[in-house]
Amino acid sequence: MTRPDPSFWRGKRVLLTGHTGFKGSWAACWLQHLGAEVTGLALAPETTPDLHTVLGLTYAGETIADIRDADRTRDAIAAANPQIVLHMAAQPLVRRSYRDPLETIGTNVMGTAHVLDALRTVADLEAALVVTSDKAYDNAAYGTQDSPARPFVEGDPVGGRDPYSASKGAQELITRSYAQSFFDKQNVPVASARAGNVIGGGDWSEDRLMADIVRAMAAGEAVHIRNPNATRPWQHVLEPVAGYLSYAQALATGETKDRALNFGPAGSHPVKTVVTLATDLWPDAPDWISDAMDGPAEAATLELDSSRAAASIGWQPQLKLEDAVRMTVEWHIAHMKGHNMREVTQTQIEAYEALLPTR
Repeated sequence: MTRPDPSFWRGKRVLLTGHTGFKGSWAACWLQHLGAEVTGLALAPETTPDLHTVLGLTYAGETIADIRDADRTRDAIAAANPQIVLHMAAQPLVRRSYRDPLETIGTNVMGTAHVLDALRTVADLEAALVVTSDKAYDNAAYGTQDSPARPFVEGDPVGGRDPYSASKGAQELITRSYAQSFFDKQNVPVASARAGNVIGGGDWSEDRLMADIVRAMAAGEAVHIRNPNATRPWQHVLEPVAGYLSYAQALATGETKDRALNFGPAGSHPVKTVVTLATDLWPDAPDWISDAMDGPAEAATLELDSSRAAASIGWQPQLKLEDAVRMTVEWHIAHMKGHNMREVTQTQIEAYEALLPTR
C-alpha cells in the first residue's frame, strides 16, 4: 500500500463525522497532517479525558450535533460543502446497544441515512466512505466457541442478532441502496469500509479492552477480563485509518471500483493474549483476572479476509500485534507523564507513514 498522497489531500474539503471519537480523532490528526481542510460533525466527547480534547485539534468548521437530527445534519453538510466524506459517527458499543437499542439503531441506521440524504445535493462531492464494522456480517458462530468456517469476505451476508450488529448490517444496506439509487447516477462513488477491533492511544471508552487495561494499570489494580478466550482481529488504529484514507482517495480518483472492503489483520488473537502483552509492557503491572459474568451475548470469534483490499488498493497490515500493543502502552505512559500528546500522536503517525512506500 502506498501512503496517502499529500498532493491529493492538500486543501481538500473533507467532512469527517465522528471527529470527536477515538478513531475519528486519529483520522482528523492524520488528515490535518496531510493538509486537508477538515470539518467535523459529531456529538461532544463522552469520556474524561477524551482524545479530541487531549489533541487540541482545530478545524475548518465544526458542528457539535446528533446525526439523528436530520435538519442539523443537513445544515452542517451544506455549510461544509465537502469534496470527500468519511462517515465515522456511530454508537460503537455492543453492550450499550443492549441497554439502549433505539439509540444505537437511530444513530447507526437513521443517522447514516440522514448523512447520505444530505449529501445528495452537494455539488462538489467526489467520494463518500461509510465506516461500518466487522460485526456487520451475520456470524454463524454467534455466542459459541466454534469458529466460522472461514474469515468473512465482502460478499458474505450482513446481519446480526444483537442490536449493534444488526444496526451495522442495516447501515450496509442503507449505504448500498443510496449508492445505487442516487449516487451512481451522479458518478459519485459511495462505499463502505469494514474494520476489525482497533486499539491505540487515547481510547477511554467503556467496555473497551485497552481502555480497561489502562484504567487498571493507572490505578495499580488487576485487570478484570470478561471473555479471555474470545478472539478478535486486533489491530492498531492507524491500520484501518490508513485504509480509509487510501480507499477514499482511490474512489475519488477512479483507481478502484470496489464498493466494500475489509480492513483487518492477518489472523485473530484471544483477548488474553492482548492483556498479557500489555501488562508485560507496563511497569510494575499487576496480574489480570478472568472475571466471567452474566451479560449480553457477543460473537465468540471474528476474523476478516482483507485480500480484496490488498488487490484493490494495495492495503496490507504493517504492524504485528506486539507492535500495536507496544504503541498503545507507550502512548498512555506518555500521557500519564504529561507529555505533549499532539506531538506524541503525530510522531506515531509519521513513524507509521515511514513503513509505507510513496507513489
